[in-house]
Amino acid sequence: KSWIKKPISAKGLQNWLIDKDSLTACLKRHFNHFSIRIVKLEYAKPVIDESILLQTPNCKTSLIREVLLFGDGHPVIFAHSVLPRASLRGAWNGLGRLGNKPLGAALFANPQVKRAPLRFKKLSPHHVLYQKAAQHLNEKPAYLWARRSVFSLNCATILVTEVFLPPLLSK
Repeated sequence: KSWIKKPISAKGLQNWLIDKDSLTACLKRHFNHFSIRIVKLEYAKPVIDESILLQTPNCKTSLIREVLLFGDGHPVIFAHSVLPRASLRGAWNGLGRLGNKPLGAALFANPQVKRAPLRFKKLSPHHVLYQKAAQHLNEKPAYLWARRSVFSLNCATILVTEVFLPPLLSK
């Protein structure tokens, strides 16, 4: 199933999913303590639908950055970003070396960065992003909601996918 334009029956997550502001900024406002932990940072081939969205050849490796965003000590978001090598030059030269700094803060700090419309998906347990996100949870839910969008600056593009974890709603 493909990604959809509107999240349907997302219950308590609806407002989080459709918010077009920086998710990092929203989390910082919502939680007393916000932090990030890098889970993976490596050059690898993106999955086919990611390559298509970024209009990059599937044989090319991109920098894959996966992080957990924590609110008050609990993992609330699993973020998976695809940064093609060509996009890590020029204005986005430093994005590959953010460390524990949020990617969203860097993207939203530049008013010239454009964001494509958000797309949504209810991830089932067989989806690779569900599996990557759920390994950080004690209990595995029936599904997880995710959203993604492409950010662009000049000719450079990156894809950011955010998977919303159940502890987000427990505050």
